[in-house]
Amino acid sequence: MNAHLQTGRQSQPSEDLLETILVVPGMHCAGCMGKVEGALRAIEGVASARVNLTARQVRVSHAGSVTTPRIVAALSGAGFASQPREDDDAPPRSAARALFAPLAVAAFAAMNVMQMSVGVWNGADGATREMFHLLSALIAVPAIVYSGMPFFSSAWSAVRNWRTNMDVPITIGVTLATALSLFETFSGGHTAWFDGVLMLLFFLLAGRTLDAMMRDRARAGVDALMRQAAPGALVVGRSGTIEWLAARDLVPGMVMRIAAGERLAADGTISAGASRFDRSLLTGESAAIPATQGDEVLAGTLNLDAPVDVKVSRAGKGTALAEIARVMEAAGQSRSAYVRIADRASKLYAPAVHALALVSGIAWLVMGAGWYQSLVIAISVLIITCPCAIGLAVPVAQVVASGALMKQGVMVKDATALERMAQVTRLLIDKTGTLTLGRPVPDPRALDALSPKSAAIALSLASNSSHPLSRALAEALAQRGVTAVTLEDITEIAGHGMSAHHAGRKVALRRPDASQSMATALDITGEPVRLITFADALRPDCAAAIARLKTMGIEASILSGDNAAAVATISRDTGLTAQCAASPADKQDAIARLQAAGERVLMAGDGLNDGPALAAAHASIAPGSASDVGRSASDMVFLGESLLALPRAVAASRRTMAVVRQNFVLAIGYNLLAVPLAMAGYLTPLMAAAAMSSSSVIVVANSLRLARAAR
Repeated sequence: MNAHLQTGRQSQPSEDLLETILVVPGMHCAGCMGKVEGALRAIEGVASARVNLTARQVRVSHAGSVTTPRIVAALSGAGFASQPREDDDAPPRSAARALFAPLAVAAFAAMNVMQMSVGVWNGADGATREMFHLLSALIAVPAIVYSGMPFFSSAWSAVRNWRTNMDVPITIGVTLATALSLFETFSGGHTAWFDGVLMLLFFLLAGRTLDAMMRDRARAGVDALMRQAAPGALVVGRSGTIEWLAARDLVPGMVMRIAAGERLAADGTISAGASRFDRSLLTGESAAIPATQGDEVLAGTLNLDAPVDVKVSRAGKGTALAEIARVMEAAGQSRSAYVRIADRASKLYAPAVHALALVSGIAWLVMGAGWYQSLVIAISVLIITCPCAIGLAVPVAQVVASGALMKQGVMVKDATALERMAQVTRLLIDKTGTLTLGRPVPDPRALDALSPKSAAIALSLASNSSHPLSRALAEALAQRGVTAVTLEDITEIAGHGMSAHHAGRKVALRRPDASQSMATALDITGEPVRLITFADALRPDCAAAIARLKTMGIEASILSGDNAAAVATISRDTGLTAQCAASPADKQDAIARLQAAGERVLMAGDGLNDGPALAAAHASIAPGSASDVGRSASDMVFLGESLLALPRAVAASRRTMAVVRQNFVLAIGYNLLAVPLAMAGYLTPLMAAAAMSSSSVIVVANSLRLARAAR
């Protein structure tokens, strides 16, 4: 388990090491990750540095002698502005939202400039051509400055720190092409390339925006966990006064008064009263747990039956709930180190492009061409090699595949999951709410044993209660066509059941003894008590889904926090091996062991207790009925009840990665064909921009096949 993270983002994870989390907004590729981690590990006293690229954060474990300003200075020296993450509850900024306006400006300007370029292409000459060029410049230059800022600022940050990245050749190409176009405009030249520059920026921004949109989906935030705790509690003072305090103001020793139906805002022990508590979010255990004086209860659990007083033992970031949040965050850090195909080329790409453009320009100068022609050829090489097609190869395929999966009832939250989902070799699946429907279903044999009159009375009693078992009983009886009868003196005692009178007899639907938590007793005066048991039904198509996964090379087993008896029944029905009574840490350890043995684990779960496992697994999926935490921590969410969503997600992911590989072949093939033409002087900057755009269109068209494949 990770250690407690204190305010100010430094914590004491071990006796000798501190931990600091910094926000580094300038990271956007694998090369950035390597530079950030390398700069930090070079500091004497830093034990480890782990980047979370999705959240744009880095977690640094270091000796006490290493101060936060020193860490910030080291990152600044590497070209990355940073600051300590002070506010755990602040929502992450949307990376995509910042790109929408530049993208829209580039698109609008490109369309307008292109219209004037058509006039030049159709033979406009003299003053008319010069007017078109001047109007194009008036529209294009401000748009280029604004829309190019994401690339310009990144490139400048790299260059001033004597390093390079993929934005440097983009910036050089855009700047030179714009400058040369301005020279042509004011010298009465025949050709300007404002339209090509704007088209280039549009496609580059489109790829980056699509990528950022998928990253934003991945950044659901650990704060979803903390929302499971109550925002505060009524606190009983020593003199008997009662006041409401926010959760952040609770301290150990205070006494909270928790009413029935309330969630706990802190961990503690019951000092007065007794009740049952729903701990399913923490343990996955579907049955409520009775607790009395002296028993421990945890933040986020729900008090079901009666009011209790709870003496606070741990509050704020010391609760078990906060500990699970830290485990989830640490697991997400390690998972975010997965580097996508497009990022792996970033270290070599920029130097290679610079070298090609420089060699082209110098070679033409040596061969006797003037500086103008040599510069035009160098610019053409820079533009033709701009990574639009490569940048679109992954995000477009991901967006198309995500849309196709959504139509099949699977929502992709983290696009990188499509890569990881395609690689999974093992499935660990939680029982309650994932392998099963997560809701009680009455035993049909118990309902068959009821007389028509008893069934009608049971329906009337159950329909007046909000208890999950009563709701399930009422729904099952209504589906059987049972008609309710009229009851009198209806009374409900929380935790005990419903009672009423019918035709002069007392009738009740009550809780049996504590050992039978998944049952209810129908008690009608003058008749034997009827025990109605409940079970958690398997999801539809469970056997077919497991069989299909097996044909895909994926073995499945159950990993559940439920008790052995509950898991044994499901294990027998599905034929799957099972590990039961697993805590959140146990689930994470099970995944770590499998992945250390070379397996790539797909975790399917729904509860808060599954959060760390969902974050730690190679890929993860949760049902739509999952808790907020389960949905936030998972990469994908399936919205229907059928378990066939799992093999569908894997199959779609494998198709997507096949298309991504094809996209890279197309993009690389385009460069192998077009770069020699540009270096030989056969392509102008406008033709280079058009060719670059054509390659992007080809990549997009190839990716659209994923939508057709899903039909």
